[in-house]
Amino acid sequence: MTLSLGWLSALVAGVFSAHVLQRLCFPYFWRDLLFLLRVIRYGVKLELFKITSSVCTVLERFIQQAQRIPDKPFVLYDGRVHTYRDIEQRSNRLANVFLQKVNLRKGDCVALLMGNEPDFLCVWFGLAKVGCSVAFLNTNIKAKSLLHCFNCCGAKTLIVGSDLVDCLDGILTSLLDDNIQVWAMKSQSEHTQVHTLLDKLDAASDRPVPAALRATASLKSPTLYIFTSGTTGLPKAAVITHLQSLKAAAGFWAFGGTEDDVVYIPLPLYHSAASLIGIGGTIELGATCVLKKKFSASQFWNDCRKHDVTVFQYIGELCRYLCNQPKTEVDKVHKVRMGVGNGLRQDVWREFQSRFGNIKMCEVYGSTEGNLCFMNHIGKIGTVGRSNFFYRLLFKYDLVKYDMEKDEAVKDQHGFCQRFDPQLLRSKVSALSPFFGYAGSKQLTEKKLMRNVFVKGDAYFNTGDLMAEDHEGFICFRDRVGDTFRWKGENVATTEVTETLGLVDFIQEVNVYGVEIQGHEGRAGMAAMIMRPGQLFEHVKRDLPAYAHPLFIRLQETMETTSTFKQQKFQLVRSGFNPSTISDPLYVLDYQQRNYIPLTDSIYQSILAGERKL
Repeated sequence: MTLSLGWLSALVAGVFSAHVLQRLCFPYFWRDLLFLLRVIRYGVKLELFKITSSVCTVLERFIQQAQRIPDKPFVLYDGRVHTYRDIEQRSNRLANVFLQKVNLRKGDCVALLMGNEPDFLCVWFGLAKVGCSVAFLNTNIKAKSLLHCFNCCGAKTLIVGSDLVDCLDGILTSLLDDNIQVWAMKSQSEHTQVHTLLDKLDAASDRPVPAALRATASLKSPTLYIFTSGTTGLPKAAVITHLQSLKAAAGFWAFGGTEDDVVYIPLPLYHSAASLIGIGGTIELGATCVLKKKFSASQFWNDCRKHDVTVFQYIGELCRYLCNQPKTEVDKVHKVRMGVGNGLRQDVWREFQSRFGNIKMCEVYGSTEGNLCFMNHIGKIGTVGRSNFFYRLLFKYDLVKYDMEKDEAVKDQHGFCQRFDPQLLRSKVSALSPFFGYAGSKQLTEKKLMRNVFVKGDAYFNTGDLMAEDHEGFICFRDRVGDTFRWKGENVATTEVTETLGLVDFIQEVNVYGVEIQGHEGRAGMAAMIMRPGQLFEHVKRDLPAYAHPLFIRLQETMETTSTFKQQKFQLVRSGFNPSTISDPLYVLDYQQRNYIPLTDSIYQSILAGERKL
């Protein structure tokens, strides 16, 4: 009896010691393990699709949910409820119109230019049901950039929202000359060569089109093209395969989402966050989403209370706008338990949780076209993701030393990169983490790859982001490198802005870059230029989307370049836009005066104090 008690005591002491040791040395072990098991479980399901050559796509999952829960609200929009059955039937009608009136065929690519509304989903699903891939066009892009998008993905049909038809003024003739047919979500059209869809829907059948049209045997088949501004100028069409869309759709589920959740989506559907993670995630769960035409800081919490929202999508800028709203007694009166997004600064993160309650903020790191994703399932403030020994076994990535001044990776005497922290994130391309690149350009795809990084023959995807990893395995975002910066939740390619400004006859030379502004996420556009006399505001307003407008102008007599004649941005970025420390003339964009006006010390101080709207 004494011996048995001794063994039992030793066992209890051993278990207790192991528990204490685990809590001290591996405090996140169980949460890491449970999260990783969820990821592996979903990965096994995707592998089974490969083996059986029968892919249950996001569209198939939606059709299943429409059969399982037809009367459940799927989309709440502008005071109206759209059930799973409503969206299913309307997308069926559109699919029949696409086949019979628009003469689309399986394999065609169709461009979609629409804002956030339920018909965005109906058109998207309707096109997918007839086997078409869909190119989501950014509703902010204009003129040359918009025309360029068609060349990228090979689309010969454009479907445009009723409120965006006027955006085609100036390029409609070019579209028609390129044999691109234009269809508008309207009953009547003022343009004789713009066809209408709504008048054809009433007579269309809501019976499903043949399932064979939407069927696919490969996870690697392209289903979408989502445009991203990268480091090389005009928008690039990132190829989105069924594999990528299914992975994104699992995001809410991986973070613990359920079918009882109500998801608030205020982000634009033409971006992968709202469409792939937001809509795809809602479908995967069989949940309900509240879709907003446009984000409104003043309406956000009232919407959340009205619709019993439990999960919301964000970008860092969105949370800052909410924190800047006047405080109220009901700031913590809501059912929101989780936010999913990216770009949340530490100070805003803390203020947000202090003011609005202990909402779990789940940061996700990844680019539209990238082959790597980090997910901060722990919720540690200031980190974009979590890594550990098991994660590294599945997903190969490295941080390599980077020279900011030369804008290139540092290599050793053998020509290989050096592992370093905090520095540039590169993700290994493999069967588990493939890179599908960009439509219409092998050159652009190859440019995003770095070969012979650590050993001869390897290939890594270049994220263009500087990252750091601490001793506990938490990943922190530091900065973007190269000819791109982020502002108002959008990537701005400096070369695209440079090319647009270069067309202005009174600008002799221009160098575009981003500068940090205290209290704001990302970087604001600034352009150093050598000018002839002229008027700049109208050119900027007409040819560039709002988020790409250079907020600041720096006039120079000469433009500094590298030894290879590449424009030097490093020192310009470091010097910022302080008129008291910069001898060159500085100007700031003033929308009220519709002009660039001199940047004075008082204006500079008002910007830093957050008093001047940017």
